[in-house]
Amino acid sequence: MSYVLQAVIGAEAVLRRVAAQQPGAVVVPLRQGFALIPMTDELFDSATDGGRGDGLRFSKLPGGFERVLADWSTAGPLGYVEAGYAGGVGTQRAALWADGDLAIGPMFVDVNEPFPAIGSPISQVLAHLGATRRRRDRDEFVAVGLDRCRNTEAWLAVDRSATPEVARSRR
Repeated sequence: MSYVLQAVIGAEAVLRRVAAQQPGAVVVPLRQGFALIPMTDELFDSATDGGRGDGLRFSKLPGGFERVLADWSTAGPLGYVEAGYAGGVGTQRAALWADGDLAIGPMFVDVNEPFPAIGSPISQVLAHLGATRRRRDRDEFVAVGLDRCRNTEAWLAVDRSATPEVARSRR
């Protein structure tokens, strides 16, 4: 079974405000007041400046989008995260923007590398954003509900009018 995630993550109120300015941006609520904007092909195409977005070593970060993230982060901190897994093997990448600057990262864990003791790159970004893991959650990734969907299409199908707990109970 595979898992693929490429998204902007932050406080839901912040993401709703900035998404209104960006064609193709769809806000999907998570738990703990967070939300994500999946990096869809439409968002990628509307956000790219036509350059290569690989300076930060992300696989689906549009060229020039790091400037958009810096601008958006003046409204509140946010992260850009990517994960790709197949059969339990994969990679994670994450970075955090705050106050108009790249504040943390990018952080990487590649194939067959263990997560650092302080947590996966995505969990570290979520912790800096204020996510907290509860006793029953293995990490911040699970605590905010990033384990709920396995790919972009599934995130786009989530009922965005319902809270994550209500949407999950409908499945």
